[in-house]
This record gives sequence, C-alpha cells and structure tokens, in this order.
Amino acid sequence: MALRARVLYEFSSENPGEISVKENEVVTLHSEQDIEGWLEGTNGRGERGLFPASYVEVLQRDAAAAAAAAPPSRYSGGGLAGGGSSFSPRTDPQADSLAKVTAMSFATLPVPQQPHKHQVSHGSEDDWDDDWDDGVAAADEPAGYAPAGGPDFESYGPSTYRLSTSMARGSQQAKSSGTVGRNLNRFSTFVKSGGEAFVLGEASGFVKDGDKICVVMGKHGPEWQENPYPFTCCIDDPTKQTKFKGMKSYISYKLTPTHTQSPVHRRYKHFDWLYARLVEKFPVISVPHIPEKQATGRFEEDFIAKRRKGLIWWMNHMSSHPVLARCDVFQHFLTCTDEKAWKQGKRKAEKDEMVGASFFLTISTPTAPLDLQDVESRIDGFKVFTKKMDDSSLYVSATLSEFARKQMTGFKKEYQKVGQSFKVLSQAFELDQQPFSESLNQAISFTGEVYDAIGEHFAEQPKQDLDPVMDLLTLYQGHLANYPDIIHVQKGALTKVKESQKHIEEGKVEHPQAEGIQERCNIISFATLAEIHHFHQIRVRDFRAQMQHFLQEQIGFFQKITSKLEEALKKYDDP
Repeated sequence: MALRARVLYEFSSENPGEISVKENEVVTLHSEQDIEGWLEGTNGRGERGLFPASYVEVLQRDAAAAAAAAPPSRYSGGGLAGGGSSFSPRTDPQADSLAKVTAMSFATLPVPQQPHKHQVSHGSEDDWDDDWDDGVAAADEPAGYAPAGGPDFESYGPSTYRLSTSMARGSQQAKSSGTVGRNLNRFSTFVKSGGEAFVLGEASGFVKDGDKICVVMGKHGPEWQENPYPFTCCIDDPTKQTKFKGMKSYISYKLTPTHTQSPVHRRYKHFDWLYARLVEKFPVISVPHIPEKQATGRFEEDFIAKRRKGLIWWMNHMSSHPVLARCDVFQHFLTCTDEKAWKQGKRKAEKDEMVGASFFLTISTPTAPLDLQDVESRIDGFKVFTKKMDDSSLYVSATLSEFARKQMTGFKKEYQKVGQSFKVLSQAFELDQQPFSESLNQAISFTGEVYDAIGEHFAEQPKQDLDPVMDLLTLYQGHLANYPDIIHVQKGALTKVKESQKHIEEGKVEHPQAEGIQERCNIISFATLAEIHHFHQIRVRDFRAQMQHFLQEQIGFFQKITSKLEEALKKYDDP
C-alpha cells in the first residue's frame, strides 16, 4: 500500500512542479525521502508534484490504511462505486523528472538578505520635488544574499547594543551537526520577509535604543508598548500646483501634526513612497493601504475630495499605531520641511539595514516564553475571524453601494414622480377658479414641491452616512488583505520549531540549536499577537464611532424629511 500523509497546513502552489494541498487532506507520497525539504506526492484531486515536507505528517501504516478506507473528502477527485481509494498514483516519468528539476532549481536560488517588497524608484534625488508621478513605480530587483558580517562590535557607544551571539553560534553548530531544512520556495512570504533567516539564526546587526520595538504583556495578552507621546494629524487644503512653467501639475495636501503644530505639504507620490518604505520594514505589522492610484480625473473636485478622505483615514490609522507612529521614516515624513534634510532622510530610509531578517532583531519581548500551542490556537482563531470579516465586509459594501445607488437614482426619481403628480392635480383644480379652493390648490402644489425636495435629499444623503461606512470598510479590507502574509510568517516560524523538535528525536539536531529556534519563534509570535491585539482595538474604536455617526445621520435625515412633511401638512389648515 502507498504511504500516506496528512496535511497540517494549507499550502498554495506558486511555481511549476508544486501542487496545492488543503489542511487535513490525506495525500499519497511517492517517496518517504524528502528532496531538500520537499516531498513528492499526489493530492486528493489527482495532481502530482512537490509540497513542503514540514507541512505534512506521515501516517503510520495502520493509520494510512484507515484513511484509505474512509469516505473520500470534499477535496478528493471521486471514488470507485464500491468505496475504497479515490485514486491511484500515476506513473508519469515526465512529471517526476519535472518535479525533481524544479526542486533543484529552487535550491540554487539566492536567499535575499534584505527583501524589498515595494522598493520603488522615484527619479533623481537631487530635486526637492522631483519627477515622481502618480503612475505605477517600477520595482527594483531584491538585494542578493550576503553572509552575515559587520564592523567592529566594540566601536559602538553605550546607546547601541549587540544582540546575543547565540544565534551565530547556533548557525555554526547547524553546519557541524544536523540542520533544520530551508524552505525551497524562495518566493514564500516567510522567506521574503526574512522570517526564515531570523528563525534559523542567520540574522545579525546592531540595534540602537531608538530602533527597539517593545512588546509588553497586557490584560489580554501581548500588545505593543503604548506611544508615550500620542498625536493626530490633520489633512486639508488640497491645492493644485504646477512646476516646469506649468507643464506638470499636481495636488498638494497640507498636513498638520498636533505634536509639532508645524504644517508640511505632501503630494500623493510622497504618501506612496512612505507606504512602500513601511511595508518593506515591518513584515509583521499591517500597514493600511493608501487610496489607489488613478491615471485620469486626478484634478476633478469629487476625486480630490474622495482621495483626501482616504488619506485622512490612512493617517488616522498610522498615527494611532504604537510602532508605526514612532518610526523614523514616518516622523521624517510628518516633520521635515528643509530640502537638504528631506533628501538625507529619504536616502537613510531607503538604505535602512534593519529590514528583512534584521528587523526581527529590533523586537524586545517579555522574558517569559509563550505557550506555542496556545499561540497556534489563537492564530488559527484569528485566521477564521479575518476570513469571516472579509466576507461580511464585502457583503455590507455591496449592499450599501446598491442602496446608495437606489437612493441617488431610484428613490429620487420615485419621490419626484409623486411630487409631479401632485402638481398636475393642483393644476387641474386651478381650472375650477373657485375662490374657496385656492388655499387647497396651493397646499397640494406645495406638497408636490416638498416631495421634489425629499427626492433631492435622498440623492444627497449617501455622502453623509453610507459613503463614510463604505470608506471604512475599504480601509479594513486592505488590512484584512495583509493578514494572510503576517500569519504565514508566524506559521512558518512555528513549523521550524516542530521540525527542530522532530530532528532532536531523530538525533539530527542538538538541543541548543532547537532552543534558539524556539526562542526566535517566540519573538515572532509575541509580535504577531501584539499586532492582532492592536487590530481588534482599532476595529472596535472605528466601527463604534462610524456606526454612531451613521445612525445619527440617519436620524437627522428622517427628522429633516419629517419636518418637510409637517410643513406641508400645515398648509391644509382651514384659514
């Protein structure tokens, strides 16, 4: 009987030769020997290829036989009429050859030391307001892998400290004894974020006191240390400006942070640059998406107003995040007014060394370790929550969008049709020319005008109540799109812990190396849980405030309608 394995974590194929597998699915293995951390097998849909060895648990023969006898899952490709196995392993030498070649080709790819998710090029740095535009910026190639190393450690002052060299020692021990395998998929978020290199003890660098990011234990678990100097930021006065003697136009926004009270002027391209820097630097923090680019209509009044509202929401989330609000590049963006200082800060941010694997060195956590089993349970729960919230957010957005459309077109039209019908009736009554019916004719005509006005109110109301709710949902849909990658980094770290524990039992890895992997996984877990806690805090804050605003606007709207109808009613009083 073919050897079977149960899938522990869902894996989506991203390259030729790989196959996707679902959590709890039973797959057939073509060999128990892994290929540089990958196994070859067939999934329930009959697809043959590679998947990570650490994502599955090989079943014992008895368990495999029981799994084979069980009814096919919803992922299977169908079974025989009499029950039994849902498929037979294919013998395809060509596919087998492709899979092995793919695995070897991934093994030779370089490992990025400092992956640049959104590295962008915005033209010459010698221009204070250079030729950045609102078009899509080209991505630079990621930096190649380089071995750890650095300057003389002793040359740094007391404000700089060197993290424990146990990571480096763990790396050396890994070379001399057994090792925890690398992920061959170099395009995995866990790899690109630097999470894998950090967990395996390959990160090195100097962390200044100002760069430290602290996680503390709060009432509900890990959370980011609060910003001791909270602030907000206003965005107003969008102004069209020109350069190159009017050949190029752009919109400038005035930003005024409350902690400086000094306004600065920024263009959309500057927000875009800042967003790219933050996404690159903080792989376990959800950086909210900025409003989307638009090639046409950028100077239309409605578009400018909508973009400004989106930037206000974005800035509100940025300034309220304990980590993002305090980071150097964000403060540089908010406070710098000098041309030379701006260029220097821009270059410094783009050459930041504490990104990728080195970023995780900046995280300071409580000494007591987390229960990784509890962490896994909480992460899985949050994963289910975000999926449900994403689905419901899309549903609410679609419903409100349709409701707004009906108000602006259908409701307006129907109310105005009613108003027009009353006007027609009053015109008919005027043909009677009886003096005692004049007040009635005027009252019916006025009622028609009221219904016309009510139709206009319905058309204008979505801007006051529905649009703000949809803007909030759009912002949170951007947050929710970030969390699969953040969760993947934590899951990847946890997988390495499980892999190291398995290797200890097999005598392939020494205890110090496995303990180092678990400690570093602990750091990533602390950061992930802190970010989840912050997400829930701002979610409760934002949705409570927005729903209050929505209902207040609805009440005011219907009070306005009621007032109009009462005014019409008074016209019918007998003089």
